[in-house]
Amino acid sequence: MDPAVLREDMVDSLEHEAKGLVRSEAVSVAMRSVPREAFVDDERVAYQDRAGRRLGTRVLAPSTVARLLEALAPEQGDSVLVVGAGVGYTTAVVAEIAGAANVQAVEIDGRLVWEARENLAQAGYEGVLVDRRDGADGFAEYAPYDRVLVEAAAVEPPRAPVEQLAPDGRLVMPLGASEQSLVAVEADGTGRGPGRIVERFGPTRFEPMLVRGEEATTVERNRTVREDRERAERAAEARTGWEQEWLDWDERLEGAGPRGDGGTGSDGPLGRR
Repeated sequence: MDPAVLREDMVDSLEHEAKGLVRSEAVSVAMRSVPREAFVDDERVAYQDRAGRRLGTRVLAPSTVARLLEALAPEQGDSVLVVGAGVGYTTAVVAEIAGAANVQAVEIDGRLVWEARENLAQAGYEGVLVDRRDGADGFAEYAPYDRVLVEAAAVEPPRAPVEQLAPDGRLVMPLGASEQSLVAVEADGTGRGPGRIVERFGPTRFEPMLVRGEEATTVERNRTVREDRERAERAAEARTGWEQEWLDWDERLEGAGPRGDGGTGSDGPLGRR
């Protein structure tokens, strides 16, 4: 079937009162215009309302994209930053509304940077700048931004992107850890700090924002920053655990031989563990 027809059907379903996710004309027109098949592996499922995976990242379902864009409310000519570009589909919809030359995007994973660039060019939005950066740092070179969209969850708004907002700008992101809600944040007027939440749009579920060393392409994926921190915390707990409280370590160490076992050579409490 003609992809244009499938796009019309997709947006019609998102506008229907059963879902009611697309409410504005700007988002409706944009989602009817962007060829989603340029951003997914299987054209047959491009216009089904379901999420997917590509290169280790989540490809958002059309309904999720609609929620993000309605909350962000970009307008023609707005300067927009997208944090966590992924494969580029949400960025393309933003570019259709605001204008490709007004949109910058950052992504921490190098493979996804190239993927997003190629997909955006194929879809007709080669004017969007996609750069490899840590999303928590924002993109200061093109600030201030009228709108910032963060496509990853964090327990508090990332300070740098908030500080890069224009005076009347807004940042939209999923906020929280195990329980998340989609929120809009504005700068607090001081030019510093995490900003203030001005609107909530209900519960949501996104993957956490990554930092250097946590991206899927890192050389030693099993030694990420977060995993190292968790190992250190477990090690600290083990040193003070209940199973060791009955031992008088100072007394044991005073009587220990060179092997740490009192010179007996056995695998006692101070031998191999």
